[in-house]
Amino acid sequence: MERGWLSSNNVLCTGRDATAVVDSGYFLHQQQTVALVQQALGVRTLDLLVNTHLHSDHCGGNAALQQNYPDLHTAIPPGQALLVADWDPVALSYTPTGQHCPRFSFDSTLVPGSSVALGDQIWQVFCAPGHDPNAVVLFEPISRTLISGDALWQNGFGVIFPELEGESGFAEVAATLDLIETLEPQIVIPGHGPMFSEIQDAIALARKRLDGFVRDPRKHALHAGKVLVKFKLLEVQRMAEAELLTWARATHYFTNVHHRYFSETQDAAWIASLVDDLVRSGAARRTGNDVLNA
Repeated sequence: MERGWLSSNNVLCTGRDATAVVDSGYFLHQQQTVALVQQALGVRTLDLLVNTHLHSDHCGGNAALQQNYPDLHTAIPPGQALLVADWDPVALSYTPTGQHCPRFSFDSTLVPGSSVALGDQIWQVFCAPGHDPNAVVLFEPISRTLISGDALWQNGFGVIFPELEGESGFAEVAATLDLIETLEPQIVIPGHGPMFSEIQDAIALARKRLDGFVRDPRKHALHAGKVLVKFKLLEVQRMAEAELLTWARATHYFTNVHHRYFSETQDAAWIASLVDDLVRSGAARRTGNDVLNA
């Protein structure tokens, strides 16, 4: 089920005896996620919920699905299992990104090297660090279908968050792209955007984009800043520019990126420049003192 960019895509698998869904979207769309799943399943129940990673736009509907399907089994990547059990919204990235995710529980973990049954198919679990160091991708070897999360889209990949914290991420993205190429998928179902079969084209584009970021990390940091602003606009649709500045100043990733990469510019001017870039690209517009999603 292809969603907008605020919510990740959902992959619903209906087998003879069991059903499963991969990723659940952002909390703002949680009831829509539930409605889409209910509409697709009809009288059947949902047996399994799987997350490729635990960013808010991929697991924000977990709690709502668990509430609607009390016997639902939830499986998450193992790297942040303890953080979910203790529910640490800072370490889970929700507070630092200025986003929200309702608390959810889990029953098991998706250990890389293992497999998981989604409907009638057995999917292999692979570690896919880079965008998120704890992410996994899922591969079904008979149809050669890859559920890639944010490791590979048709036009790139997700923001490489470890790099924003001064940790390694570029090399991990390269290794994940190598892994995907080795798997030789015929179809990729990405976390955002339409599924696609032009795999080599997408990998080549992703590598070109990655090379640009490696040569100039400020380019990646600028991109990340614009992505976070755009995500906020997708959430609220309209926001006074002064309120947007207040929100950004209270959001760790903005203050960290500004300090590490753009400290020569005052934060207000830097945030305004991000909005300027979004307006020029058609991704936002200004009306009076307000910034609107576009």
